[in-house]
Amino acid sequence: MASQTETRRRTGGIRRSDLAALVSSAAAALSVTGILFSYIAPLSGLLGFVVVAYVLFIATYALLVSLDEEGPVVRDRVATVIIYSLALMVLAALIFILAYVVWRGWHALTHLNFFTTDMSEAGPLQPLSVGGILHGVIGSMEELAMTLSICVPLGLTCALFLSEVRGPFATFVRTVVEAMTALPSIVAGMFVFAVWIILLNFDKSGLAASLALGVMMLPIVIRASDVVLRLVPAALKEASFALGAGQLRTVLRVVLPTARSGLATAVILGSARAIGETSPVLLTAGYGANENLNPLKGPMVSLPLLTFELVKSPQPTMIARAFGTAIVLLVLVLLLFITARMIGGGQAGELNVRQMRARMRSSRRDVVRMRERGGRGALDGLNALEPAFAEEPQ
Repeated sequence: MASQTETRRRTGGIRRSDLAALVSSAAAALSVTGILFSYIAPLSGLLGFVVVAYVLFIATYALLVSLDEEGPVVRDRVATVIIYSLALMVLAALIFILAYVVWRGWHALTHLNFFTTDMSEAGPLQPLSVGGILHGVIGSMEELAMTLSICVPLGLTCALFLSEVRGPFATFVRTVVEAMTALPSIVAGMFVFAVWIILLNFDKSGLAASLALGVMMLPIVIRASDVVLRLVPAALKEASFALGAGQLRTVLRVVLPTARSGLATAVILGSARAIGETSPVLLTAGYGANENLNPLKGPMVSLPLLTFELVKSPQPTMIARAFGTAIVLLVLVLLLFITARMIGGGQAGELNVRQMRARMRSSRRDVVRMRERGGRGALDGLNALEPAFAEEPQ
């Protein structure tokens, strides 16, 4: 019998036949769809054209691949094309949204007064050289700072309770938190409006807006932090307990440092949800064209609310200001993300240069303390370890 040589199958890379099948399928799908929409079927609309062309593209690609490959390979190639094409659609939609916002609001960003003044002197017919969004930036930063001061301690404490304490009450709290993550933002605004403004008879202010935003941000911080804290290895906690540390010291020295980057990400998610909300702020903060530094009294406008109010105007200059405000909001969210990632650091167990230097200084202090209290054997061991602490990490 003649020996049969086994052909090795390539699972990675792009072959010429794959590229030819993709291009041919795309061209055939576009051509057939164009004929259907123009001459045969009574179809119209861009969305329908895209959907029909995509379905024909997948069908044609599967047919072309089946001519040379077997069934499992065909299913694998089709699934790969569907996944990549859907990812490209999402990326294209995101790029289109960002590009459209930048295109509509770029003219407002070219004026310096857009960042340094408020809208107290700018009417609907005023040019872009008059008026700005300074009051919106200040209002958003103050509201976000107050919301973080409320939600971060409460959220982390509740997450620690859920992860470290077991029992039926913890299960009940977790269920309530998961239900609150689906709470509509308008309901949170109405709740604070009813309690703070109607029942307690306080005025609309930045503090009321912060309370409404806190209702939206708190369950997100708790749930995300709870998931991160439950990922901390139990062996680390057991080692801390074995060395004689209590639960409080274990949480402060082991659990929180290990989950540091994940907790920073949880705060990012909550901040992104809070800083982009409009309806709670609309009901609780009020709208004003002047700069207000007092969060306890008077209307305090935020960037989402300012965008909502400006874009309703039929004047092109006001619409340009609205899109410029949206660009500034996007930049602020990006800066918050970068800052939180810098504070959070890298993966669990990875230290940056600053943290390594602090660890080395702490180790040197431990060496001095142990040298003062230890005997001859301890001194010999410390002398052997001392070269390891001689150089600062670069």
